[in-house]
Amino acid sequence: MAEFVSIIIPNHNGENTIGQCLEAVFVSQYENFEVIVVDDGSIDHSVEIIKKFPCTLIELENQCGASRARNRGANNCNGTVLFFTDADCLVQEETLSNAVDTLAAAGKDIVLGGTYTTMPVDNSFFSRFQSVFINYFETLNSDDPNYIATHAMAMYTSTFKLSGGFREDYLPILEDVEFSHRSRRNGYRLVVNPIIQVRHIFNYSLLASLFNGFRKARYWTIYSIHNRDLLADSGTASRALKLNVATVFVSGLVILIMIMTGDKGLSVILLLLMTINFVANNGLLRAFYEAGGARFSFAASAYYLLLYPLAVGAGGLAGAVSYYRYAKRLKEAG
Repeated sequence: MAEFVSIIIPNHNGENTIGQCLEAVFVSQYENFEVIVVDDGSIDHSVEIIKKFPCTLIELENQCGASRARNRGANNCNGTVLFFTDADCLVQEETLSNAVDTLAAAGKDIVLGGTYTTMPVDNSFFSRFQSVFINYFETLNSDDPNYIATHAMAMYTSTFKLSGGFREDYLPILEDVEFSHRSRRNGYRLVVNPIIQVRHIFNYSLLASLFNGFRKARYWTIYSIHNRDLLADSGTASRALKLNVATVFVSGLVILIMIMTGDKGLSVILLLLMTINFVANNGLLRAFYEAGGARFSFAASAYYLLLYPLAVGAGGLAGAVSYYRYAKRLKEAG
């Protein structure tokens, strides 16, 4: 008999995406499931939209965060399998079937993940860049990933309940990273199956893309300093990205010194830095080409190598400064 799957979707002011999200769920090839949407204190028209679909709606009076919303949904589910996704993600027709089949083959002691399709719902340049970027790094080490993202996370319900769920006293993002690391310490295996995919709605402009890079880098840095793994190769917070950021900032310093001193011999160092960075990030640059051809690849590579690392680097610096403000609370939280 097919496993009964509980799909858990947290929502906060998602009126622009939650309807598409639920429409996609209900055309799934897999039939044995329920949908639980936990509205996290929305003040828009989300709830009205959600009520149009045959799902269970749990309303939180105040915004409590995605962790509490996911925990509340999981604690009120009937399924033997949990599938977590987001209100701005579109489950593909075969996503649930692929997740259930993978869990059945791998056993109960795993936390299973998927990733984004390389083509987002909105086909703008910056949204497409983000989809390819995340797809590449989340599937690069699929047999031994550093974390599982909640945009496509599945596990047996018994596994989730034994884990204690998502921490609710934590950073506003990265609860899935903390959950993954804690699960691995407790003996569970993390697995990513690249064919388990959801299609994301980004609607990114240049500023939205840069702000996303800044924000995530800020919280990643806080989390990583606290866990003493700042240089770890961790999914989208990969060593390749960190090298890219370092290359841009060091190259800028070298260029500044060249201008001030007139020493053209430093151009050798500049060329060496750029070559090392290009080689380290060659896989992603190739993924850009495979996803969108030469024109998209050229533009995405230029953006990734020259502009995007400025936002990520600035976020990292902001995170390092912010860490000292968060350190006491994080230590008290354990």
